[in-house]
Amino acid sequence: MNSNTQQNRSILASARASLLEELVETGTLSISTSGVASNADSSSKASRDIALHMARALNARVGNKIAGQSAGAIFENAVAGFIRESFPKMRSTRPGNWCVHTVGSSRRGSHVDQFEPYRHLADLADAVNETPQLAAALGNSYSISPDILVSRAALSDDELNADGLLVDSSTALSSPIRAGNCNPPAELLHAVISCKFTMRSDRAQNTRAEALNLIRNRKGRAPHIVAVTAEPLLPRIASLALGTGDIDMVYHAALPELKAAVTQVGSEEANELLEMLTSGNRLRDLTDLPLDLLN
Repeated sequence: MNSNTQQNRSILASARASLLEELVETGTLSISTSGVASNADSSSKASRDIALHMARALNARVGNKIAGQSAGAIFENAVAGFIRESFPKMRSTRPGNWCVHTVGSSRRGSHVDQFEPYRHLADLADAVNETPQLAAALGNSYSISPDILVSRAALSDDELNADGLLVDSSTALSSPIRAGNCNPPAELLHAVISCKFTMRSDRAQNTRAEALNLIRNRKGRAPHIVAVTAEPLLPRIASLALGTGDIDMVYHAALPELKAAVTQVGSEEANELLEMLTSGNRLRDLTDLPLDLLN
């Protein structure tokens, strides 16, 4: 790509290109000597065909497939990098002090209990650790292990009163977005992002279960709850994307390439399913995610 084209490319397009380049450069997305892409299910012809078409379109190289856990961690970091590169650039339309946390590689602890509206879960975890009977009763109904978190810092009174005396010592004494109302000041959880380089049905169910835990255990507004994947097989994407009430939206890291692959080598059923997911507002391209987080 020439320098003029690169200069004219949008921030979102550049961030997406960086993510996909990282997947290729690290070998996370690769093609085996037998012609199977690393995100394909080798036992499924449909998965092999679609994944190979996508991998070639993204200039993936021939190489050994890396371990699944390593691929998942690299994908998670690449998605976090994409968010860091794009979302903070939108401060003019969504002001705030934003932070993107990558926590999937450190599963000890809930992580969300550090943020509003989930800080009460830290007290619950302490009680469970001290009382085995309570642990048996609650099970994992309060356990939430996300991959990526997007948080916003609370606002000082100077920030809140920048355009006039909005708050004083007698008003707005409970809202956690006012820094002085909590000690220490709260970080507010804005989004929870689940990353799945590839998917199995059990992974979809785990993601749904954690989404429901986020909804049930909050004391305040629920954050955005989304999933990002590079899965090539439409029924597996649909197992997470279809339906409402838990996941806000599923985003694909390479939706244009997926669409082209399904058109060229996918079955009629795959084409119909892809159309249903996209036109039905259940599957979007990753570049839509930063804009959706503006809500």
